[in-house]
Amino acid sequence: MTSSNGIGYIRQQEDEREFLEGTSLDTLAVSAKPKLKGPGIGTPIVPSISVSAMHRYKTIDDFVRSLSDGYAYPRLGNHSCESAAHAINSLEDGVGAMMFSSGMSGISATMLALLKSGDHVIAPGLVYAGSYSFMKSFLTKYDIEVTFVEAGNLDAYRKAIKPNTKILYGETPSNPSLGVLDLAGLATVTKEAPSGALSIVDSTFATPYLQQPLKLGIDVVIHSCSKYLGGHSDLVAGVACCKDLGTLHLISGASKKLGSGLSPFDGFLVLRGIRSLPVRMERHCKNAMTIAQFLEQHPKISRVSYPGLSSHPQHEVAKKQMRGYGGVVTFEMASGEAAKTVVEASCKYTADTVFFVIHCLIL
Repeated sequence: MTSSNGIGYIRQQEDEREFLEGTSLDTLAVSAKPKLKGPGIGTPIVPSISVSAMHRYKTIDDFVRSLSDGYAYPRLGNHSCESAAHAINSLEDGVGAMMFSSGMSGISATMLALLKSGDHVIAPGLVYAGSYSFMKSFLTKYDIEVTFVEAGNLDAYRKAIKPNTKILYGETPSNPSLGVLDLAGLATVTKEAPSGALSIVDSTFATPYLQQPLKLGIDVVIHSCSKYLGGHSDLVAGVACCKDLGTLHLISGASKKLGSGLSPFDGFLVLRGIRSLPVRMERHCKNAMTIAQFLEQHPKISRVSYPGLSSHPQHEVAKKQMRGYGGVVTFEMASGEAAKTVVEASCKYTADTVFFVIHCLIL
C-alpha cells in the first residue's frame, strides 16, 4: 500500500508463527522470523547464502523427504554449495559434483571413497606436493600401494598396471612443470586395467573453461577452487565432478561421513567467481602467452615451459584437448643467482601459494 506521505510502499512484516499475547521477550528474541516475501512472484538472480543448520518441518514425512530432496543438515546438503557444484558440473558436463573444503579435501575424500586395503594406485611422480604426500605417506599406511611413474608417459602407466589397480591418477597441466597429459589416452589405458579401474584427473591449471576431461573419457575430474574458479584470493575450496552416478554416490557418501564439505559462504564465493571465469580465463591466456614468448627470446632465460608454445614437448596434445593454455608460465634462469635477483627485484609482485587469481604472482 502507498504510505501517507506518498513516498513509497510500507513493507509490513508478518511472522511465520502466531505468538500468544504476553509471549516473553526471551521467546521472541530466539523465535521471531518474518514470512518470506515473493514466493511465486519473483526469483532471486543470485542464490541466497543459506547458513541455517536447522530446518522446521510440518510432518515427519516432510523430514524424511528432505533427506533426499531437501535440506536437513548442512553436512548432508546445502543450497549455497549445491549452487556452486551445479555451475561447475554444467561446465564439465558431468552427472553431478561435490564441493569440498579444499582441493586436497576433494582429492583425499575421492580416493578414500574409491579405495580399500590391498588396492593399487598409479600416479605421476611429478605432481602437486600435497597430492604426492597424501598418496606416499597416507594411503600406504592403510595397505594401499602407490606406484609413481613419469608424468605424461602413457606407456609407463600401462606397464605399471597390476591385477589390483583401481585408480590411474593424473594432473594436467601439471604443477609446477606444466607437463600435459593426453586425457583420451589415459582413459584408454585405464580401460586396460583388469580390475575395473577409474581415471581421476586434477584439472585445476586448466579449469573447465579450457579443458573438459569427462568429455574425453576421464571418470572423475577434480579442481582446487581456491585458484581460477574462485579467482579473488579470498576462499579455499575444492570440487569433484563425475561421469557416472555410481561413482558420484560413493564420493558423496564419503564426503558426508568425513565431514569434508564446504561452508555455505565459501560456496557463495565460488559461484561468484565462476560467473566471471570465461572473461578472466581469456585474459589470463592472452597475458601468459605474451610473457612466455618474451621470456623464450630472452638471453638470460635458459628454459620456458608453457603449453601454448610450439617448443613445449606436449604442445600438440595441448592443442588437441585445450581451448587455451592457462595463465601460468614456468621458466628457469640461466643461474641461481640470476633467479634470486629477479624474484627480489619484483617487489611489486606477490610471492604466494594461491595463484591464478587477480594478482601477478611469482612462486
